[in-house]
Amino acid sequence: MFDLAVALPCLLVAAPVILAAMLVVRATSPGPAIFAQPRVGRDERPFVCYKLRTMHESTPDLPTHEAPAAAITPVGSFLRRTKIDELPQLWNVVTGQMSIVGPRPCLPGQRELIEHRRRLGVFALRPGITGLAQVHGIDMSDPKRCAETDAEYMGAISIAEDLRLVVRTFV
Repeated sequence: MFDLAVALPCLLVAAPVILAAMLVVRATSPGPAIFAQPRVGRDERPFVCYKLRTMHESTPDLPTHEAPAAAITPVGSFLRRTKIDELPQLWNVVTGQMSIVGPRPCLPGQRELIEHRRRLGVFALRPGITGLAQVHGIDMSDPKRCAETDAEYMGAISIAEDLRLVVRTFV
């Protein structure tokens, strides 16, 4: 209920921002404005995660931390810094594939992270737009630490903690 109570009004408010960003992405680089990518969700079920495209269309399908810096478009750099690129994931929340807060969804090829998360039971959670690992600056380049931080979040789940993490994402 928390996810829908937050995601629906946020999606309505964010719709003009998403639309404007889509127009800027399309005007400044060839390719679609929305980037759709398979990710691993709750109970290891695959789903399609939506984001505003921040990289050149020809960039290989890699985890963000493995993509070359030159792959990021100038507009994409701004969208990432402001977190605007994540706004389309509100749709993933509304459809029940993601939560506002939880472990960031990984790619199917991130085997080491998947194994660590499986061992720690992290796949019992829906992936989130933001989460404890993201707030602590832990990206998926350190799969063990990322999964352990995701598991730490599992032990602290509450509406108050989720609100705190949402605020810390932007501050």
